[in-house]
Amino acid sequence: MQVVLDYLKQNQARFVAELCELIRFPSISAQPQYKRDLVACAGWIVKHCRQIGLEATLRPTAGNPIVVAKTPRAKNSRKPHYVVYGHYDVQPPEPLDLWKTPPFEPRIEGRNLFARGSTDNKGQFFAHLKAAEAYLKTGTPLPCNLTFVIEGEEEVGSESLSAFLKKNCRELDCEAIVISDTGMPSPKHPALGYSLRGIMAFEISLQGPARDLHSGGFGGAVDNPAMALSQLLGSLRDKSGRITIPGFYDGVKPLSAYERKEYARLPGTDATLQKMTGVRKLFGERGFTSSERRSARPTFEINGLTSGYQGEGSKTIIPSWARAKITCRLVPDQKPEHVRKIVLAHLKKICPPTMRLEIEAGHGAEAYFVSPTGKQAQAALRALEQAFGHKPIVTREGGSIPIVNQFKKILGADSLLLGLGLPDDSAHSPNEKFSLDCFENGQRMSALLWQELVR
Repeated sequence: MQVVLDYLKQNQARFVAELCELIRFPSISAQPQYKRDLVACAGWIVKHCRQIGLEATLRPTAGNPIVVAKTPRAKNSRKPHYVVYGHYDVQPPEPLDLWKTPPFEPRIEGRNLFARGSTDNKGQFFAHLKAAEAYLKTGTPLPCNLTFVIEGEEEVGSESLSAFLKKNCRELDCEAIVISDTGMPSPKHPALGYSLRGIMAFEISLQGPARDLHSGGFGGAVDNPAMALSQLLGSLRDKSGRITIPGFYDGVKPLSAYERKEYARLPGTDATLQKMTGVRKLFGERGFTSSERRSARPTFEINGLTSGYQGEGSKTIIPSWARAKITCRLVPDQKPEHVRKIVLAHLKKICPPTMRLEIEAGHGAEAYFVSPTGKQAQAALRALEQAFGHKPIVTREGGSIPIVNQFKKILGADSLLLGLGLPDDSAHSPNEKFSLDCFENGQRMSALLWQELVR
């Protein structure tokens, strides 16, 4: 293994330069005008995989193409097979005025690389590619076969990948899926994630008058959609942080004593979290710590809220409509379709008679949970400790990776969630960054993982 680890150490400058090339593609899956950039980004990954010794192909889908790259193997190889998953699509960079430098022009400051997609997810899956390169370029035999599956629709629900998995389930039959698309509490606390929150997304619109009206001529006689929507949404959470929708907490199990003990091991304090987020005071559901609220409790979040005139100066109108984008984060044993049904039923019930309610459904996924004490999980923990030099922890993740449950249902394989991101990496926010120390240690972890998994 030493020759593999030495190769990684000696080539860090080149690896960072290559990552910067990958990051420069504005591969934004949520905005159709970036379709060509998504295809170009996928093509770059295929070319790069071939350069490092992988057998790579670009697989077309109904949406964005999927990259499949394999380590060379004998025709009837009996080596264990593992799949490494990643995604090359990124979140929109807006608001652009909050970026210190252009979002797709990588900037290195100290040991951090700033750019959209640096931590979510290009830097993280690239670490695994570099580990595979180290084996292939040094002629060191891998103890297992690897297949990389890198998609371009994770940020919009992974719709094409589900169909791809069903069509190619035999090719992708494996022992486990390795995913680095989450995070760790700190570089001294590498983590194995054993749970992900699910998600249920939708958009709600209230339609009032047929057109914007003069607020002087009609104010007081015609209901204001912006006010009505604000009041409607405001009624959905009480002062203690609990969601008031009947049935919202159906299926939610209490945390076990073991889980709460593990939460107590997490570094950081509320004061640290408050400083990192820049809020005047933290808020959350009564009876739970901030760490538990962020990863083990369901939420109802307004992601966007718009109505009326948004330009400079004033415009005295009653807007004709108001709209909000909503996501609910879900925890294990909550069913997205059940939550969607009871949420939408409640919204229809409380919609004022002065408004016409319109609801557009979005993507959804169940939460994910796997025991952190299994053989594969323990192998991952050993690799983490060797790579980072610190005893790892097990943790729930607050985010969602919708495809994880599809991997389980279609391929019958559990996922090892080995996130390399840090809490202050600003994923989905302006000035996203990725720690170059985590990038390097992640490569070491990946290289060591394949040895540990076959012990």
